[in-house]
Amino acid sequence: MVLTKWLIDTNLSEVELVGGKNASLGEMISNLSALGINVPNGFVVSAKAYDEFLSFNNLHEKISEILNSIDYDDAINLRKNAQKIRILIQNGEYPDNLRNEILDMYKELSKKYNQDEILELDVAVRSSATTEDLQDASFAGQQDTYLNVRGETQLLDKIKSCFASVFNERAIDYRHELNFSSMNVKLSVCIQKMVRSDLSSAGVAFSIDTESGNENVIVINSSYGLGEMVVSGQVGPDEFLVFKPTLKNGYQSIIDKRKGDKGMKMIYSDSQDKRTKTIPVEKHRREKFSLDDVKILQLARWVCKLEKYYTQKYGRWCPVDVEWAVDGTTNELFIVQARPETVHSNKDTNHLVTYSFEKDVEKKLLGKGVAVGDKIASGKVKVMYSLDTRQNDIVFEPGDVLVAEITDPDWEPIMKKASAIVTEKGGRTCHAAIVARELGVPAIVGVNNATELLNNNEPVTISCAEGDVGFIYEGEVPFKKEETQINELPELPVKIMMNVASPDQAFQFGRLPNAGVGLAREEFIINNFIKVHPLALLHPEKVTDDDVKEEIAKMTLGYNSPRMFFIRKLSYGIARIAAAFYPNDVIVRFSDFKSNEYANLLGGKYFEPHEENPMIGWRGASRYYSEAYEEAFGLECEAIKYVREIMGLKNVVVMIPFCRTIKECIQVQEVMRKFGLERGINGLRLFLMCEIPANVIEAEDFCQYVDGFSIGSNDLTQLTLGLDRDSELVQHIYDERNTSVKRMISWAIKACKKHGKKIGICGQGPSDFPDFAKFLIDEGIDSMSLTPDSVIKTIFKLNEMLNN
Repeated sequence: MVLTKWLIDTNLSEVELVGGKNASLGEMISNLSALGINVPNGFVVSAKAYDEFLSFNNLHEKISEILNSIDYDDAINLRKNAQKIRILIQNGEYPDNLRNEILDMYKELSKKYNQDEILELDVAVRSSATTEDLQDASFAGQQDTYLNVRGETQLLDKIKSCFASVFNERAIDYRHELNFSSMNVKLSVCIQKMVRSDLSSAGVAFSIDTESGNENVIVINSSYGLGEMVVSGQVGPDEFLVFKPTLKNGYQSIIDKRKGDKGMKMIYSDSQDKRTKTIPVEKHRREKFSLDDVKILQLARWVCKLEKYYTQKYGRWCPVDVEWAVDGTTNELFIVQARPETVHSNKDTNHLVTYSFEKDVEKKLLGKGVAVGDKIASGKVKVMYSLDTRQNDIVFEPGDVLVAEITDPDWEPIMKKASAIVTEKGGRTCHAAIVARELGVPAIVGVNNATELLNNNEPVTISCAEGDVGFIYEGEVPFKKEETQINELPELPVKIMMNVASPDQAFQFGRLPNAGVGLAREEFIINNFIKVHPLALLHPEKVTDDDVKEEIAKMTLGYNSPRMFFIRKLSYGIARIAAAFYPNDVIVRFSDFKSNEYANLLGGKYFEPHEENPMIGWRGASRYYSEAYEEAFGLECEAIKYVREIMGLKNVVVMIPFCRTIKECIQVQEVMRKFGLERGINGLRLFLMCEIPANVIEAEDFCQYVDGFSIGSNDLTQLTLGLDRDSELVQHIYDERNTSVKRMISWAIKACKKHGKKIGICGQGPSDFPDFAKFLIDEGIDSMSLTPDSVIKTIFKLNEMLNN
């Protein structure tokens, strides 16, 4: 009977003996160390040893009787019976042969790391169940882990605690839901050298976007100290996104970096009773990222290798969920766990379900946090401070919205009843988020003071359908759910692209059938993520308001310079969109704020003139080459250059808006060259926003200087008809289907066709009026860029019109 085994001597063929987690660790140590992946050494107490322990203490029958008496609809009954079983196991005794074998292995492991001195090694004691990480269920976090365990007495005690954790109420209930017999579950335990991440950082990584399922993205969450804080959701971690296709081609493919609060960290404790403790993180460290770019890219490459290895091993695509740690004594990176991701990899990618609100529906925002999932749900708030509903003095009914400080997998019996979940702590890769995804329940984590903001029995609507940010709205806001079989969508004689403003929603939108992005607006990124006027960053001495200066200084903290803050923030926003639609074209329009809109940015009033009619004033191309704004435009060029040449996202196409003359088109390109962007170099293509009658009248001349046109029907309509589209007084005249506007569009299409240039449309018209879309197809337009919410219905409507 194999009771113990070195990790290096086991592999994935021995899941029944050592459990999924340990089998995976053994596989990595045996086969992936040659690829440069570090895994801490250790040994396994096998599932046979677990059985031997239960048999020696005559526990099989006693446990079975207790399990058969559980009322799974009664959380209190489940908890009490689970506790009875755990006490039986915890009070059990080791057979002498098992005890001696464990201690001999521990001494040998201590010797390996302490050379000739036989010192007691600090180890992690990790549970690994034989049912863990099946293809159709995660079981993540169902059993316990103990960190910084030292000495024979502690080791033996924590191994028994791992055995007992087979019968945590969360694990019993989870298996019951999936029709797994708890008596058929066997547990193995891994005793593994601790990585001193208490002196550095640790976290988790997924080789897939955890919300959209985009398989080209690696999501890394990181925080200071031991990784348990990230895994359990006790801290808001930093988040990094890495794009796999360009990473494999040697680019520095970090496409986004977002700081978490990282307010607390878990470190070693000298206490014999409790070997870890949590302490506050110093303010200056919270304001920095907890993982540098070198380690981010190293970890991302390892995650790619792990995914590739397991995909080949299992003979199917196998995205991975990884726990990692950096040893603060050596600055070495280690993988401490790896398992298959089981939520998105098992989804039917052909079946598309989208949630959205009706247009113009009124919503009152109560709070926001990190979105988990992509659904919308409504229900009555139930604030819970513990799992004991009697202590909370509430009755939790199916369909209620669970609101708590934190939800770990222990809460699964309650979570499965909830229509939605809101917590004050946690990140999108913690165990609670994983379980929420498996249950199909939308969750918003990291909502500050959620238990105080929301009142018991108050109806609310939880929205995770608006990107990475989740929103809590007052009352039951009407929403719609649409289901589509993608393989049933008809083919059209035109490319369907999308207008995408928000980087946060890009990965969700990228799941829709599309040929790329016809319009990505820089203004949205600047307004929502940067918020500062670029000239205020370049010339802070001209900002005289001390409060504004202080706010700008706070926002740019952690970046090499205010200038770099703008470049990085803009590049990350553009990169998320470009990655979501890769390898299809993503046409990024240079900023097209009007002077009054620029003035509303932080510090903007110090640099913007007052114009009576900004709509036809200093906007678009006329800004870029002007002495007063050229250096600010240079920041946009540098951001595009970074996205294309450093991140490797060469599917980004740039577009000049509101370009009135041929001379302006030439002048803008001269400035672009000055800042490292040149049409035709490194495959850069340049489009013109065709939105001024002059663009149509001189279309054949403009074609000599650009690679394509994108018709901006909104501005083209207002300038052709001579009206202000923002004025309610003349709204009844505004109509892109007007004969004059349609003639303009027809002439532009003909000019582009004559010169072999691409031409599409990115205005609102095709989204609102299918008959207008049909007119464009009849004219021979190459692409139509639609609002994401109108893509599916427009495809069906156009197909119907074209076939009648």
